[in-house]
Amino acid sequence: MALWLLLFLFVADCTALCQTTSVRESDASCVQCHSGIYRSYLKTPMANASGPAKDKPIPGTFAHSSSGLNYGVSFSKDQPLLAIRDPHTPGSNEPSANEQRNLSYFLGSGHLGTTYLYSIDKFLFESPVAWYAASNSYDMKPGLAEMKHAPPAIPMQSSCLRCHMSAVQPSDPGTINRYQGLSFLHTGITCEACHGESQKHAAQGEKASIVNPAKLTADQRDSICISCHLEGDVSVERAGRSMLNYRPGESISTYLAFYVYKSADPLVRGVSEVEQFAQSTCKRMSGDTMSCTSCHDPHFTPSAEQRTAFYRSKCLACHSQPAFASTHHPENQDCTSCHMSRTGAENIPHVAWTDHRILKLPEKARPVAQAQKLSELEPVFSPTATGRDLAMAYYKAMLEGDPSLEPNAWRQMQQLQADISHDPASHDKDALDAVGVMNAEQGNGQLAEAAFRKVLELDPHDLIALSNLGTLQAKRGNIKEALTLLQSAFERNQDVSGLAMNLARVECIAGDEASARATLNATLIYNPGLREVRELQSQLSGCVNPNGKR
Repeated sequence: MALWLLLFLFVADCTALCQTTSVRESDASCVQCHSGIYRSYLKTPMANASGPAKDKPIPGTFAHSSSGLNYGVSFSKDQPLLAIRDPHTPGSNEPSANEQRNLSYFLGSGHLGTTYLYSIDKFLFESPVAWYAASNSYDMKPGLAEMKHAPPAIPMQSSCLRCHMSAVQPSDPGTINRYQGLSFLHTGITCEACHGESQKHAAQGEKASIVNPAKLTADQRDSICISCHLEGDVSVERAGRSMLNYRPGESISTYLAFYVYKSADPLVRGVSEVEQFAQSTCKRMSGDTMSCTSCHDPHFTPSAEQRTAFYRSKCLACHSQPAFASTHHPENQDCTSCHMSRTGAENIPHVAWTDHRILKLPEKARPVAQAQKLSELEPVFSPTATGRDLAMAYYKAMLEGDPSLEPNAWRQMQQLQADISHDPASHDKDALDAVGVMNAEQGNGQLAEAAFRKVLELDPHDLIALSNLGTLQAKRGNIKEALTLLQSAFERNQDVSGLAMNLARVECIAGDEASARATLNATLIYNPGLREVRELQSQLSGCVNPNGKR
């Protein structure tokens, strides 16, 4: 049988779906006094960042050459569907990946692209294909293009929803993407997302009860935009904090620490406008008086016909010398065409980003930057970042696809482990889980076990601790405890294929082939074409354990 899987599950990245409300409905109270702003805002990308799938029908097909699978998105009879077809003929040795999912919501305004969400048994997932505006076509989501077979179901957790929906709710305890109730209360970005709770303001007209970003400190003002428009190379939640609890008027650095690779070229990374803007001469010379809203009106998106004049007026608000207004390139009124050119983000296919460095002279065309192996992280926009945050950043970056970072991650994790050992009352579950996973990878089973058991004292349902401690116990031959731990985790996370495979192996070793098959069949509901699950099924006959005994 195959080797055991350590379940890292550091994932980035909607059941009563019909009960959510749109921006139009949730912000209806604002129209009484702000009707013009309200009507204008309804047309913006933020207001339309998500919604019912049927409201953004983008039918299309896509043939994935690497896996041979065919994907189709259709909207017949007002029912949006994702179909995945496996062209392999019946009777072949390949597992069938044929499936059809009812799409519930779209995610993405369409300015850059759009993807769709679907739900199975209260678990929320993202489509493996997305529509890209630049190519006007469907393609695989980033990271899936080279897969040779059907990808596993992509869990959609609350932290991934928060910048496209409003009033996002946490997933059920001990789960990644399972929601007994609503996963979010409103589609799109509502007024309250930037202005805070509005009921008292709407009922009594008290200005003090609403957040006016223009009257906040620079850090508080900019945090509202940064909370969704800054990614960095990796971001981590601060100890004991959840981004779902962030509210306008607070500092984002209380909740998140952002890191980038030192000396990384900002043009080869996605979602880098905030960092690029900070590098611009305009921002550096203006300081705190300049912000995102100096050029962007959150309540209004200019049409294609309005765009040139709109943004030129923003430039002339500062560059008011007569030479700029009348003689500076009169043949081309579009300031951004030279000073904020469109440039490709190389790690995200089909997407072009506007260069927010606001260069004085247009940059000459340059060859595509060669991929560099960068290994040193540094914080950005995170003045209070700690050593703990740096350790978690290296750990997360390693798990997200860069195994070359393991030496740095392990070095930082050893320091974090030392800090935790000096604070036996630590309630930092995320850090303890990371310490456990890294020690397990390094072969330090006892230290890993101690960390996971401490986590379970704090939270008996913690998925990472349950699944990894169960795997460690199975390797030691403690089958009874391993079954207890893994079954407890699987009860809440049947969509996690790696967990299902580990549990099935332990059930097989225990001589319970029927339970092992039932476990794998349960996860195949969510991952019908997953080759490794099908292969493990074929190895269960007689439940031969790793030592060759039945």
